[in-house]
Amino acid sequence: MAHKRIAPIGVMKQGGTAWRPLVPVEGFFRAWNVLFLGSMGTMTDQLHGLTKDIDSLREEALSRLESLQSVDDSVAWEREFLGPKGKMTTLLRGLGGLPPEARPAAGRAAQSLRQELENTFRPVRERLAKGALLQRLSADAVDVTLPGRQPLIGAAHPVSTMIDELVEIFGLLGFRAIFGPEVETGRYNFDLLNIPADHPARDVWDTIIVDDPDVELVLRTHTSPMQARAMERSEPPIRVIVPGKAFRFEAQDASHEWQFSQIEGLAVDTHITMTDLKGVLQEMARQLFGPERRIRFRCDFFPFVEPGVEFAVDCAICNGTGCRVCKHSGWLEMGGAGMVHPNVLRAVGHDPDIFTGFAFGLGIERLVMMKYGVDDLRIFAATDIRLLRKLSFVAF
Repeated sequence: MAHKRIAPIGVMKQGGTAWRPLVPVEGFFRAWNVLFLGSMGTMTDQLHGLTKDIDSLREEALSRLESLQSVDDSVAWEREFLGPKGKMTTLLRGLGGLPPEARPAAGRAAQSLRQELENTFRPVRERLAKGALLQRLSADAVDVTLPGRQPLIGAAHPVSTMIDELVEIFGLLGFRAIFGPEVETGRYNFDLLNIPADHPARDVWDTIIVDDPDVELVLRTHTSPMQARAMERSEPPIRVIVPGKAFRFEAQDASHEWQFSQIEGLAVDTHITMTDLKGVLQEMARQLFGPERRIRFRCDFFPFVEPGVEFAVDCAICNGTGCRVCKHSGWLEMGGAGMVHPNVLRAVGHDPDIFTGFAFGLGIERLVMMKYGVDDLRIFAATDIRLLRKLSFVAF
């Protein structure tokens, strides 16, 4: 049986039966080889270039890793090579440009480099961190055999210290300390203390008024209202002192403040005289300032005492020669005193024909000024810590 010859791929000539090949057989295989081998050559070149990039990156990273000296250097190295924007990440992202059949091998090579760098970097980072910790511990070493630092325990304010000292002094003289409200009614601040409604002290320019339409309320202008409260609540004999704050609307200077501290004293019994008052204040001055200080009593007027006196001590700041604190008189007024007015005794229900008493009010800041040589009363209300350090006797 005769075999039919298969013609090569061709085309029929228009208008006839003759044919000719579209691509000659030899040319067909030659073109195939060129296309296939050419693409294979391009992929091989790309893989070869990637291999060179991986080797170059490995060499650079390991060389830099050996030169790291500190934790900061290790952080910078990790950011540069392994960070989200590092060179290793850039290399991995570049694999998407390879032909699909070349990507697996390239990916394995790149991931192998990444794993190698991470494994090599980990002990270096731990070594540098440990070295930094040991260096810090060495620099911050504490010798436990040294004595400890004394803590800052603070100190009482000089005015508070003076109050405590006065309470102790008067306690030895038979007085007990009581305390009262700083916001007072007009009845206790004025009426029961023999201060009538038309007295200048009740004027708004001298007294700080609390706005209340139902009752007359003021910031107490002195601690004397506790005289009336104590006599209302107790039967004689009465011996009390009342430390606390008082408020007056007045000009400020080296010896006057709108807010200040007072200590009120009251003694009520039978047969009490001015001699008892002078003896109590003289003993207080002796214990507080020392026996060398001189005291002075001069007649003065206060509505709630009769007779009334001004109690002064020779100025310890200038030793009686005159200064701005004592207004160049050589004497510093400590407060007022006198025998309790009969009208005050009657107002609280005590018979002035049976009972007598004395009362005094002293400015505590002025006592501190005298004792410690402070020349300006206003600094006690300031926030200057140097004053506390100077006048405190504990670590501060």
